[in-house]
Amino acid sequence: MADQYKYRFLFSGGGTGGHLFPVVAVAEKLKEVLPACEILFVGTPDKIESRVIPELGYNYRAIPVAGFARNNGIKNILFPFKLFFSLIKSLAIALKYKPLAAIGAGAYVTGPILWASSIMGAKIVLLEQNSFPGVTNRMLEKKASTVHLAFEDSKQYFRYPEKLKVTGNPVRSSLQLIDKNEAKAKLGLDPDKQTVVVLGGSLGAKSINETIAGNIEKFGKDIQLVWQTGKIYYENYKNLEKPGVKVLDFIDDMAAVYSSADLIVARAGATTIAEVTNLGLPVVFVPSPNVAADHQYKNAKSIADLNAAVVIKDIEIEKKMIPEVMASLGDTGRLNDLGNNIKKFAKPDAAEKIVDDLLRLTGIKARRD
Repeated sequence: MADQYKYRFLFSGGGTGGHLFPVVAVAEKLKEVLPACEILFVGTPDKIESRVIPELGYNYRAIPVAGFARNNGIKNILFPFKLFFSLIKSLAIALKYKPLAAIGAGAYVTGPILWASSIMGAKIVLLEQNSFPGVTNRMLEKKASTVHLAFEDSKQYFRYPEKLKVTGNPVRSSLQLIDKNEAKAKLGLDPDKQTVVVLGGSLGAKSINETIAGNIEKFGKDIQLVWQTGKIYYENYKNLEKPGVKVLDFIDDMAAVYSSADLIVARAGATTIAEVTNLGLPVVFVPSPNVAADHQYKNAKSIADLNAAVVIKDIEIEKKMIPEVMASLGDTGRLNDLGNNIKKFAKPDAAEKIVDDLLRLTGIKARRD
């Protein structure tokens, strides 16, 4: 009966793609290295993970936790009740599932389930994608065996340096470039025209969307556009789709979209940075100003300082973004330099290193081909 639970692992993360896809990348690598393992994901009932995880074929359980709304006192009235019920449900899940280890990406949903898993004796492993760590990971640090960081700068915010490993942000092994013409054909694009891909993250980026919409006449004829608006903005901009301009709320086939791109315009979230560095893509970063300690700008600036990306501050977006995009597209040598230089920041083995750590912590010897 004891062997029944020998290879059970629990993963948690979500709310946004940046807090979901890193744990998906680790789960994929774990399944590859240890095919006999059983994986359960725990997330919210209505965020991105509730759709994506079942589509990927993993078992999924939801808990009713919600984040603390800093600017909405009415919503916070229910916060302690949701937290209490989430803790109770998390204990029930952990008691039934008995995971050997629990892995979380720092989103608020990970708090209750990783706490409950630790009560059941599971090894706790945290992934911190941002240079300025979130509250959940800092609260869980004491219970963790290891905290895997994407940035060296994160170390200063944690209290247990012996638990910290700068591993990089894991990227899904399935995210690989394909032939550019094949990618453009999949997206219904002209193979002979340059393509700009605009990414605002799963929630979208208001200022980027407004700037693209205000300059939409520059796209479609000579320069193609793949524009991911985010779900909450999609209805505002879907009518701007035309030949050579694709307007999407969410992108499922990121490999095709990345492969079609001559230039990326994106926020500087940790997952986007990890993906474009691993793939070696030229990018214009417009860091979000609405993040703790301005960490997106700091992360992007460190890359731009080595001629590996372009950074435009959000406050300067109307004046600088479109001219920079057009100038970059007109300079093939510049695009090649950006793509080659950004690869120096890649850490393609991050998921593998985290899985190695999981196997070490749990005492499992997995066979590798």
